[in-house]
Amino acid sequence: MKPFLRTLRLTAVTAFVAAGVQVASAQALKLAHITPPTHVWHQVSEKIAADLDAATGGKMKIAVSPLQKLGNEAQVVNLMQAGAVQFSVFTAGGLANREESLLGWSLPYVFKDVAHAARAAQTPAAREMLERLQASGLVGLGYTFAGMRHVLSLQPVATPKDLAGKKIRAFQSPVYNDWWLANGAAPTAMPLSEVAPSLTTKLLDAVDIDLDALVGLKFYQQAPHLTLTNHMAFPGVIAVSKKWWDARTDAERATIRKVVADAETWGVKVAIDAETSNLEKAKADGAKVVAFDAKAFQAVAGGVRDKYIGRNRLIADFHKQAQGL
Repeated sequence: MKPFLRTLRLTAVTAFVAAGVQVASAQALKLAHITPPTHVWHQVSEKIAADLDAATGGKMKIAVSPLQKLGNEAQVVNLMQAGAVQFSVFTAGGLANREESLLGWSLPYVFKDVAHAARAAQTPAAREMLERLQASGLVGLGYTFAGMRHVLSLQPVATPKDLAGKKIRAFQSPVYNDWWLANGAAPTAMPLSEVAPSLTTKLLDAVDIDLDALVGLKFYQQAPHLTLTNHMAFPGVIAVSKKWWDARTDAERATIRKVVADAETWGVKVAIDAETSNLEKAKADGAKVVAFDAKAFQAVAGGVRDKYIGRNRLIADFHKQAQGL
């Protein structure tokens, strides 16, 4: 083969391989989260994927993996630190073992509703929480919300006394533990996949849950009584791998930030609308709403809030800013 033709062919092969690598790289982007495909966080994740694909002309494609398919949150953090997973929606509470101030999101009876929590996400304190995640190899870009937290139970729960000694499945977090212990209950951590059989066999008496997850997983088929305590918000943190982020251009980072910001705004509206529609779905499917003493639950909350406000400056700032909205 003539040298010129050999060089031309080698150049073409190199270009073809490079193009293949670029396509493979684009296809390799991953977004992980823990919720079912019916959940608003999955919808937000899919919107990020679709909008980023469109904004980059197909150069950045994301495969969304729900229900811990890429591992639990601790495992996904490790994968993101290595750059093997690029995007994730984490529970704010799950990241709190890396950035304690995120526990501020779980303080009981701080937020009136999802709209209030969404406004709090724009406060300087909430944004500082995101910035601090860089020390853990993550870049926090925004928040997304599920519904407010309520109680689903085998027997009606009208006051904290009805929870005395009862096992309640709660998110694994020190604030959740303190909150339910203060109400006399026994907080029990377990994967969502084990909740339905545990309610059926009465290994659990109740579940701390948002309406989006409740409707998606239909736990009211095992425990029909729904007490709309509205005791906590439940935000997710939209984050990217810092290792991957640092290798992006300024223009790429600006595009990603805009896509996430748009999805954040869109997701708030979806979450607010879902609060109403999910309650109607749950009631139509057999959930029985319980009349309850809201003031009795709210009276327990102050001591739990004070504990965390007093030990972390950023939590105190966040609480003050959220209350001022």
